[in-house]
Amino acid sequence: MILTVTLNTALDLTYGVPELVPHASHRVSDMSERPGGKGLNVARVLSALGHETVVTGFAGGSTGTVLRELLAARPADAPAPGTAPAPLTDALVAVAGNTRRTIAVVDRATGDTTQLNEPGPLVTADEWTALLGRYEELLAGADAVALCGSLPPGIHVGAYAELVRAARTAGVPVLLDTSGEPLRRGIAARPDLIKPNADELAQLTGSREPMRATRDARRRGAHGVIASLGPDGMLAVTPDGIWQAAPPARVPGNPTGAGDSAVAGLLSGLVEGLSWPDRLRRAVALSTATVLSPTAGDFDRAAYEELLPRVGIEEHAPAA
Repeated sequence: MILTVTLNTALDLTYGVPELVPHASHRVSDMSERPGGKGLNVARVLSALGHETVVTGFAGGSTGTVLRELLAARPADAPAPGTAPAPLTDALVAVAGNTRRTIAVVDRATGDTTQLNEPGPLVTADEWTALLGRYEELLAGADAVALCGSLPPGIHVGAYAELVRAARTAGVPVLLDTSGEPLRRGIAARPDLIKPNADELAQLTGSREPMRATRDARRRGAHGVIASLGPDGMLAVTPDGIWQAAPPARVPGNPTGAGDSAVAGLLSGLVEGLSWPDRLRRAVALSTATVLSPTAGDFDRAAYEELLPRVGIEEHAPAA
């Protein structure tokens, strides 16, 4: 079982408009809602890849109720032809506050997306204690854990560091995917992997040169650093070597959820014992197939299968 933790879950609302014009009224051409937050996105892809997955984190209020109903009713994205998705279990912790909404407005003329993210509910000390208890119970049956996304109000900035340390004590490999001060604190707890994008990496290290910044991030405590470089693919600096993986060509589309699909590729490859090059191929192919999907945050199964063998891998020499 793979465990994903989303402390700041969301109900994702996506509105499509023929053209987004500032200061104008718009008629919505299409609309969708689904359970969201980075760890829930990761879990949905893991389930589609055939991995039993459990999600925990916080959900509350009327929005949280809708989120959990959708989570129970909605099948995983794009299972392989002829197969059912693996189980995806709800182990979210109830809170008194209302789960946030995220609103994405997609300009159908250009494909560009404008995102509005609410801050999330205020989480109390007792609710945080309940989450810690649930998390430690779930770690006992986990093969790997992903800690994903922002912190809701009321959660201390060292929360991810605390969760990383608990996973390490339990002997469970842990991937951390967050940003800002929570990433800075979390990396000092020595997670097995972090997956920052280029902006998050620059904020952490002060460098925008990918190789230098990725090596610097690893020196700060992470055993392995997988940097998302957008259309240029991913750069991995690990104890076993350094690799860069890139899609065969740049693709147009909506990048929403592409990083979460990459996390699912990395975690599934880890628990399956794949080599680093094969983990990166999967992560890049899933990420690119998510950009190509007509629904934001889903991945296009046919595109994934076609892209997987075409992802380019380059091995770099270690630093002298």
